[in-house]
Amino acid sequence: MSQHVVVSRERGGIELDELLCLLFPLLNKGFLRAQVRAGRVLVDGTPAAPSQRLRTDQVISLDIPEEEAPLRPMGSGVAPRVLYEDADVLVIDKPSGLAVEPERWERAGACLSGDLLDLACERSDLTPSDPSVPTAGLGFRPRLVHRIDKGTSGVVLVAKHIESERRLRGAFEDGLIEKRYLALVEGDFPLAQGETDTIDAAIAPDRRRSGRMCIAAGGKSSRTRVSVERRFRGFTLMACVPLTGRTHQIRVHLAGRGFPLAVDPQYGHRDRLFLSELKRGYRPKRGRPETPLIDRLTLHAARLRFPSVESDSREVEAPLPKDWRRLEKQLAKVRPPTR
Repeated sequence: MSQHVVVSRERGGIELDELLCLLFPLLNKGFLRAQVRAGRVLVDGTPAAPSQRLRTDQVISLDIPEEEAPLRPMGSGVAPRVLYEDADVLVIDKPSGLAVEPERWERAGACLSGDLLDLACERSDLTPSDPSVPTAGLGFRPRLVHRIDKGTSGVVLVAKHIESERRLRGAFEDGLIEKRYLALVEGDFPLAQGETDTIDAAIAPDRRRSGRMCIAAGGKSSRTRVSVERRFRGFTLMACVPLTGRTHQIRVHLAGRGFPLAVDPQYGHRDRLFLSELKRGYRPKRGRPETPLIDRLTLHAARLRFPSVESDSREVEAPLPKDWRRLEKQLAKVRPPTR
């Protein structure tokens, strides 16, 4: 793909890799940056760096082997649910079961990144599947500021432009963004209502099992603030605020204390929860398989507080999903607390 692009007035001052992402929304940003470093993208006939700021009327010359580009993230076909939006950010309510980004072992699977790219194409009056899209350009390019596990539901913060992304990533590093999760765990967590505790335990990759993390003395410092929201017989609803951002942090910390998520096939004891496990003597109707109350991680990203350009901070909440509400209703009915 050979092309010449003149930098428009409204895009003067933008960085080169940022402009390329807007011009070629179906191409991976890492791939585009690699093409710049390889000298296949010139600014006024001269090789440039991905971070070079552009001036109005400069000419960008490209000779990119598009056929070598990795596949663009694929969307689920369902428009992302927007909880909040302004000129700088989107806050999305991610459903459980949808990966945030393409998974290493399933690159063609649907993910939130693909849904966001579809949303940007739609708002720019482009058709994501149209082969003309790579040269048409986007009005904005969504950027994930953080991630949550595929099995976790709830709030995800998305930047709408590079300046917003940098500001929010800096806010994360400075501890100015707070994420509050709800976690339903097995057992009666030993913490009085209204009290808080901080789990401080280093986390590292588990060398014995690929894809898992574990508590390890030589791992990265990891801290999670926890409190009890509600008790049921045999289960506790916890509020968890990660003070660091490690992979699977909440799941590993709770399991390390002996209170794994009620549903967690990696760190807990089951991959789904049935009413027959909660209610003594319950049997499904003859000839019908029992439907699980919930068949995903009992972890929900319930609230996000972040600094806003318009105000000191903004707080956005994600409502409890239907399966979670159903589970809590049954627990309250058949597993009320004994104290």
